[in-house]
Amino acid sequence: MALISKKKIPVKISSGLRSYLKKYGRIVDAPINYTDLIRYDNTIPLYDSNGNDTLWESVFYPQGDMEEIHLALKELYAFLKAAGDLNVMEHLRVDRIDMCSYANTLPFRIRIVNDINDNFDYFYVKNADASRIYGLELEHLLSPNRINYFVHADTLVEEHIIGIPGDAFIKHYLNHDQLNKIRLAKEFVKFNERCFVRLLGDMHSSNFVVDVTPDFEEITYRIKSIDFDQQSYEGKKNIYLPQYFKQNNPLIQIGLDNMTPETARQYRKEERALIANRIKMEKQRIDDLLASMSGDKLSSEDKIKSLGRELNRYYQEPKFLSCKTMGEIVRLSLNLVVEKPNLYTEGLVAHK
Repeated sequence: MALISKKKIPVKISSGLRSYLKKYGRIVDAPINYTDLIRYDNTIPLYDSNGNDTLWESVFYPQGDMEEIHLALKELYAFLKAAGDLNVMEHLRVDRIDMCSYANTLPFRIRIVNDINDNFDYFYVKNADASRIYGLELEHLLSPNRINYFVHADTLVEEHIIGIPGDAFIKHYLNHDQLNKIRLAKEFVKFNERCFVRLLGDMHSSNFVVDVTPDFEEITYRIKSIDFDQQSYEGKKNIYLPQYFKQNNPLIQIGLDNMTPETARQYRKEERALIANRIKMEKQRIDDLLASMSGDKLSSEDKIKSLGRELNRYYQEPKFLSCKTMGEIVRLSLNLVVEKPNLYTEGLVAHK
């Protein structure tokens, strides 16, 4: 079973990371900061349609501030969705602002409604954390999922990632008549591999969503990370393998029931090949990202050394022992995918 040591402390954005974000269009001159949203003067609990407490709270602002804040939030949405074209704001309104009071960074979730058709969307405003930003970028570059976000000063603005929360999917959908167990098992194996290769930790069922898409004869699944705070932070290898979180056991059992070790190995091979291709296609950008990441202190020296030792034992690759930062460990892990594509067959059929 994988255990997180404790909540990590957010890491400030370094000059190197800020230069990277500017180079690749992730910096926006926005009209509002995260700290502006903390000026609320009242909150009420937010309940779901069944009357259950969501652990989010809807926040309210003084009348004199509300109009200004809502206008600024609509501008953020225009930057996020329409490259700053403010014409999209004409029929939009801020319907609700929620704060996650139990989360470490107290993120805000904004619900935007189109008054013409009552269609709605969400986006998030957060206190920027360098670890999370590296996680978002690695997801954007190395996974099949595109990530839309930008940074303003020390504020992070993120698009909502669509899908059924993993814990809700396990609770309500695993016994569905149309569940395609083989395809779901395949996707979990590939998701497991993606997280391990790029060292994204803490992927239990509350930290990912399942995107369900009807295909022309079958149903396909895509598992998407939604929490990137534990990017390259912990010192234990198993933290980066979703298969070791007990919350994911029902998905793992489906894999054990419907897949042979040889089939799982083939899916791992496929995912590593896809990651290797993405690395080659975005080589310059990934090199720039890893150059910044390698210079940042994202974790403690003890955790870096511990993870280096465990990955050395796992891969039989002594270079992990000389890595001084988490960024260097990620770089070496990705290099192995490109330079030694068959490494997973060399005694690594199952994660142990």
